[in-house]
Amino acid sequence: MNAESIRKLFDQVRRGKLTPDDAVDRLRHLPFEDLGFAKVDHHRALRAGMPEVILGERKTPSHVAEIFARLAKHGGNILATRANEKQFAAVKKKVRGVEYRELARAIVLQRDERNYGKGMIAVVSAGTSDIPVAEEAVATAEVMGNDVQHFYDVGVAGIHRLLANREAHNIRRSCWSAPGL
Repeated sequence: MNAESIRKLFDQVRRGKLTPDDAVDRLRHLPFEDLGFAKVDHHRALRAGMPEVILGERKTPSHVAEIFARLAKHGGNILATRANEKQFAAVKKKVRGVEYRELARAIVLQRDERNYGKGMIAVVSAGTSDIPVAEEAVATAEVMGNDVQHFYDVGVAGIHRLLANREAHNIRRSCWSAPGL
């Protein structure tokens, strides 16, 4: 739940489309909802400007699915990181429109496509073995409403592999901080 969804809720009450009691029921889980095995923070987007992220690692598929479904009821984008295909299958049974980004090991529900960032985020990885972690960073930044570009396998053995990307994708020269560039 974010500021915009609360405004919409208040507007529905004002226009008589929702009773005050129904609105209170929808707000009942602020700031969190206790599921017994997890406390789901529905208030984080309001406090921090970005929603809670589910860490899938070491959670059962049913736990990830339940947390994901509870967050989905409140709107906005949802991300589960370090997730596996069994967790995705469980989430997909409860929530429509989810996607699994296998390389990133991320379950994503992106309903809000707006850009909230103040520029481009460049995700740069040295070698190909770093790509899964970089893809997780890309998925996270995108779900949080940022424009993202990635540069993979730029290398650590020679700066020439990094500099080859200097002018790519309209990245401003000022963002490159290496001396003498």
